[in-house]
Amino acid sequence: MSSDFSRAQEAVERAYPPAAQAMLVASQRWDAIDVARGLAIVAMIVYHFSWDLSFFKLIETNILHVPAWRWFARGIADSFLLLAGIGLALAHAQGFRKRPFLKRVLKVGGAALAVTLVSFFAFPQSYIFFGILHCIAVSSLLALPFLRLHPALTLVAAAFCIVAPWLFTSLALDAPYLDWLGLGASDPVTNDYVPIFPWFGMVLIGVAIGKMLVSRHATMALARWRSSNPISKALIWGGRKSLPIYLIHQPVLLGILYGVSQMTGPVPVAACQQICLQQNGNPAMCPSVCSCITEALPQRDLWQRLLKDQASPEDDRRISAAAQQCMRRPPS
Repeated sequence: MSSDFSRAQEAVERAYPPAAQAMLVASQRWDAIDVARGLAIVAMIVYHFSWDLSFFKLIETNILHVPAWRWFARGIADSFLLLAGIGLALAHAQGFRKRPFLKRVLKVGGAALAVTLVSFFAFPQSYIFFGILHCIAVSSLLALPFLRLHPALTLVAAAFCIVAPWLFTSLALDAPYLDWLGLGASDPVTNDYVPIFPWFGMVLIGVAIGKMLVSRHATMALARWRSSNPISKALIWGGRKSLPIYLIHQPVLLGILYGVSQMTGPVPVAACQQICLQQNGNPAMCPSVCSCITEALPQRDLWQRLLKDQASPEDDRRISAAAQQCMRRPPS
């Protein structure tokens, strides 16, 4: 198969001048891009697995409160949007291909709608109404005019999108039907929020990079690179199946970890902190107090009953006694 590909490329090099060769090769599928997308998929699964562990209280850490985890999640979103822009520029290097473009947008848009519907029933208070797939679908449409512009102008527009939330945030844009813009004074409650501003800027940066790759014949060596080891081939497979993997992996992880949580119960410290926050809302006090209480009462089944509001009077008495002792303990 690789020899057939090499012969086809040799035929292209004989039949077309260098500039035409670059555009023709660029519009083909790049293994290197698929590897990058595969790495982003792996990172996404790692993050969601950690989020699920935190959600089911199977670990002590609430990753939503850890800056490093938040930056990790932002980096994953950045990589997907950047690659979407690069892929858009490369796919239409020889001119706009209407049919494949519409097919792709409808596929991503349909998947985004499915995510909204499923998350609405699973997490009605924080369902996903404009997440990463919604942003990719809308950004793909908005990016079309930039396929004809010079990369420098596209980068200027990208910079504008990225700084827009700091320049144009307004209470007047807090209406729910405008949340997709990302210019409101407060963020909505949702499990995945990737609004147009600033995230469309990453897509435009990708478009600019893609156009610059096409314009440089030297980068065609990267376009012609083909995987030769199992790890990169696995990443390529993941990159090419990124949409179904995105749709399937979370229900699978949630189902597995829900079963685990039912068998093991929550980590006591995590359960205690959730109850502490619900009762007094003092996040500064809860970690130290809960660390003390769970040293005295480490039984997972006890905390599982408390979270389910199924605690017995004896359970309440034990928790109250431990809490009083911990509150009297001098700070270390």
